[in-house]
Amino acid sequence: MAGRLHIASLPLDGLLPRLVHDQPLRTSPNLAPRQPLSIIRLEQGQPRLTNAFWGLTPPWLKVLDHAPHCARAESLQERSMFRDAFAARRCLVPVSGIYVWKAQPRMKQPFLVTRVDRGPLLLAALWVRYHTTLTAFTDSTALITVPSNPLLAPLTDRLPAIIDAACAETWLDPETPLDRAQVNLSPAPLELLGAFSVSKRVNDPSCQEWACGHPTGNMARWHNEQET
Repeated sequence: MAGRLHIASLPLDGLLPRLVHDQPLRTSPNLAPRQPLSIIRLEQGQPRLTNAFWGLTPPWLKVLDHAPHCARAESLQERSMFRDAFAARRCLVPVSGIYVWKAQPRMKQPFLVTRVDRGPLLLAALWVRYHTTLTAFTDSTALITVPSNPLLAPLTDRLPAIIDAACAETWLDPETPLDRAQVNLSPAPLELLGAFSVSKRVNDPSCQEWACGHPTGNMARWHNEQET
């Protein structure tokens, strides 16, 4: 799953040349759900960086603790919680990594999943808007998860879907047919991602030291000789 994110300062202009960002990217070495984060969505035909609450909160949701921070790709068109947002309110969450925990006999070891070149990732997500008062509103978001690829499956059974930058605006566009949008929701290519162990200090969501994401072991990655 994706219960914690690593968001460093990212070169978003290189990923999305038409991106409008009149506010800074929210960064965090250890971002937990129920916190604000930056999302990219389409506004007036252009991708724009804005903020949202991490936990999908449709207007009818009564208990904030029930706001899901992830949605399974396989059930997006079946569950009322996600169906309308998938059809018209798709977004992206820019991150530098995703924390996962591997179960071990006496404890869980945290790992950070990143691109092998440590570049930025665009995670598939949904957003909704709800009114907090008669005049104020808040946007919220949930990541979309897919099964992990064979390299990362020993660490976690699911990870957020990653949208290629070349497909980003098609993904964001509400005019894109749902079957075409759904094609983007597949496990990451084997050569794209790697993972390395990190300090257990990341277990504490209040710990906001960048050392949370520093490697404590070598990166596990898919090598070319494994593909032949």
